[in-house]
Amino acid sequence: MWKDPMFVLVAVAMLVVVAILARGIGSIGKGGVTGAQKSNKLMQYRIGAQALAVVLILLLIYIRRVTQ
Repeated sequence: MWKDPMFVLVAVAMLVVVAILARGIGSIGKGGVTGAQKSNKLMQYRIGAQALAVVLILLLIYIRRVTQ
């Protein structure tokens, strides 16, 4: 699995989503107007990163089905 570059790309994309989510939740915990704004922006980035991760997962599934 780890020798497949597409699998590694999907794994990295998922780790990026988790990292953005963790930072966003951390910003919520700080409170205040600035924390809320930063958290909101991070959650917007998370949605984009998550959409990209889903597309990559679907692409990985498609490639694996076609090559088998």
